Amino acid sequence: MPIIVNLDVMMARRKMSLNELSEKVGLTLANLSILKTGKAKAVRFSTLEAICNVLQCQPGDILEYVPDKA
Repeated sequence: MPIIVNLDVMMARRKMSLNELSEKVGLTLANLSILKTGKAKAVRFSTLEAICNVLQCQPGDILEYVPDKA
C-alpha cells in the first residue's frame, strides 16, 4: 500500500505509549493499534485531528505517500 502510517515514530518522538495516546485521544487500544500497524482502511479527519492535537504534529508527520514500484 502506498500510504505509510508513521504513528509509532511520532509516539516515540513524544515518548508516549499506545495506552496514553488512547486515553488522551479517546479511542480504543484496538482501533489505535490497527491504525499504528497500517492495517486501517480509512481514518476519520476527527480522529486524525485528535491524534495531531495530542502529539502536537501535522497530518503529514503521521501519514506518508510512497508510490508503488512499477
